[in-house]
Amino acid sequence: MGPHAMNSVTQPFSTDLDGKNVELKLCAESLFKSPHETVRLSRMEYVQSAATSTQGNILCCTCGVPIPPNPANMCVACLRTQVDISEGIPKQVTVHFCKQCERYLQPPATWVQCALESRELLTLCLKKIKGSMTKVRLIDAGFLWTEPHSKRIKMKLTIQKEVLNGAILQQVFVVEYVIQAQMCDDCHRVEAKDFWKAVVQVRQKTLHKKTFYYLEQLILKHKLHQNTLNIKEIHEGIDFYYGSKQHAQKMVDFLQCTVPCRSKVSQRLISHDIHSNTYNYKSTYSMEIVPVCKDNVVCLSPRLAQSLGNMGQVCVCVRVTSTIHLIDPNTLQIAEVDSSTYWRHPFNSLCNPRQLEEFIVMDIDIIRDQKLAVGAGMRSNKHTLAELWVQKTSEMNTCQQYHCRTFLGHLLNIGDLVMGYDFANSNVNDEFLNKMNPHHVPDVVLIKKSFDRSRRVRRRNWKLQEMAKDREGMDTDDERQFQDFLEDLEEDEALRKNVNIFRDASKIPVESDTDDDGAPRISLAEMLEELSLSDATGGEGDDMIE
Repeated sequence: MGPHAMNSVTQPFSTDLDGKNVELKLCAESLFKSPHETVRLSRMEYVQSAATSTQGNILCCTCGVPIPPNPANMCVACLRTQVDISEGIPKQVTVHFCKQCERYLQPPATWVQCALESRELLTLCLKKIKGSMTKVRLIDAGFLWTEPHSKRIKMKLTIQKEVLNGAILQQVFVVEYVIQAQMCDDCHRVEAKDFWKAVVQVRQKTLHKKTFYYLEQLILKHKLHQNTLNIKEIHEGIDFYYGSKQHAQKMVDFLQCTVPCRSKVSQRLISHDIHSNTYNYKSTYSMEIVPVCKDNVVCLSPRLAQSLGNMGQVCVCVRVTSTIHLIDPNTLQIAEVDSSTYWRHPFNSLCNPRQLEEFIVMDIDIIRDQKLAVGAGMRSNKHTLAELWVQKTSEMNTCQQYHCRTFLGHLLNIGDLVMGYDFANSNVNDEFLNKMNPHHVPDVVLIKKSFDRSRRVRRRNWKLQEMAKDREGMDTDDERQFQDFLEDLEEDEALRKNVNIFRDASKIPVESDTDDDGAPRISLAEMLEELSLSDATGGEGDDMIE
């Protein structure tokens, strides 16, 4: 080799050793001594270049499958064979269901209403296995479809739990709930014919049921009928049956704040346990409503009339709420009589609604600036005092006319029809009316303006809700009385403020010019939309949880 041989040897070169790039550097440590220019290599250095870092796999300690490293050194399949995180959680649970009321038992003694595959039922099912899931973490829960009549509810659960050496294992399993029939306590008492513990008997000794129709709407609005076991409608009243005395007392308090009434309570011993000294009573609350309805004509006692501001004894009841609202048709003087005042000075209705007769207005004269006597009470600002000459529609072929005063001057015109009571040709037996001066007793007392009932029914596009109650001994005149109550709601705005009126979508009134006879109507703004479960969920039976 020539003088340039040294330079060529010291230069590094690369080769491939076991798949890796290695640089081989030869260093000459001594001179060339052989004549054949033989080189003696004293040392070789292997320099490894930088390689890309990658995570290696390990072998499962059980089955030998390459897996990423984990604290347990086991694959998922082998880990599940060694550890079951759902151990201790029951795979089959019993749920009690009452067929009569269709409620589920929520331990210890609560019965709840749940639809199939609803959130309420999901909560109830999870509470059944809540005690066995304290050591696992619930990730997801949902229903699996089952036949509705199979008496089975299947729920898929996803749970997580920390297992060997900190490894977190997730598992999905199915819990089956078996529906077992069991009668609840309320239904059991019904079947045993000993279901009620307290009864509220509401009575009113009148021929018209306007007060009961109004009271029914108030009960529906405040949902006081939900705790009743049964509602029975009988002659002159309604009976409300309750499973506890507290619910009956709540109804009694509501009635005392709603209508003028008085109450009595009695108890009957059913059983007595001498060992535990416990008594089983049945309580009966008797509620008597004052026998005065709307549009009744009453005669007050002289003492009561004087205490109410020297108003006339013959008055008209314009409304019955928590008090009796009276108006004097001769002076427009108004007064309110509460229940305690009525029972101290009771008075009765002079006529019943069946004695109403139809009159036609022949002449009308509005009375303005009438001066009241000294000590008179308040006057009504919603009514107008007027003097009228009226004639019965049944006596149009005669010349018999009647003169009277009325508080309906703002509604009546010549030729209008009006309903009223004829005292001139009737025999009224009343203690206070018989003692009055005959010149102070009016011949006719007008009550309300008359409209065509068939036309009003045809264009009525609203309805009221009714309570589910048992009927016995019903009067054939109930339909007419209910129509009278509906007309009262249309005519009295203050009365319908306490009533929920719903729009009747099934009735589409036909509007025409001839239908507008001036009869009062209820505006669309005062009506409510009647909602159902299908409206809220998009269809009855739709799944609430996917």
